[in-house]
Amino acid sequence: MENILAGRAHTFGDNINTDYIIAGKYTKTLDFTSLAEHVFEDIAPGFSKRVRPGDIVAAGRNFGCGSSREQAPIAIKYAGISAILAKSYSRIFFRNAINQGIPCFLCDTDGITQDDTVTVNIGQNFVELAEKRKRIPLEPLSPVMLDILREGGLVEYLKKNGKYILPR
Repeated sequence: MENILAGRAHTFGDNINTDYIIAGKYTKTLDFTSLAEHVFEDIAPGFSKRVRPGDIVAAGRNFGCGSSREQAPIAIKYAGISAILAKSYSRIFFRNAINQGIPCFLCDTDGITQDDTVTVNIGQNFVELAEKRKRIPLEPLSPVMLDILREGGLVEYLKKNGKYILPR
């Protein structure tokens, strides 16, 4: 994971549940690219055709609510989304996303609109909307979560370290 992530914003409102992220009828596969083809299709038809590698999802409150299916963050990851910004998350979605290597940040997303160019500065904990000359503070992630993200997810982190390494 890089310290600076930049992409075009794709905006969503409050209470985007895991069924909206990826419908249950598509979850019976290990072909994760096929999940990406259907990501957000019920609430944003054609999303998978518009999204580009590095783009960023910006949402309201309670993003990822609903079932605990890991396919939801996996579909987002395989669609090429580099980060998710939201006012709040379902706790299990948040941890599933971090475990899959998808940066999720808490911030005020009210000023982010569809197709804004968004830069996430992880080292300095802010989002920049250069065209609007605006900076939005991010709630920092814990050092362990940042380490998991840098390795590409929990599995890769554990392969490298064998266990959680607590920060000093």
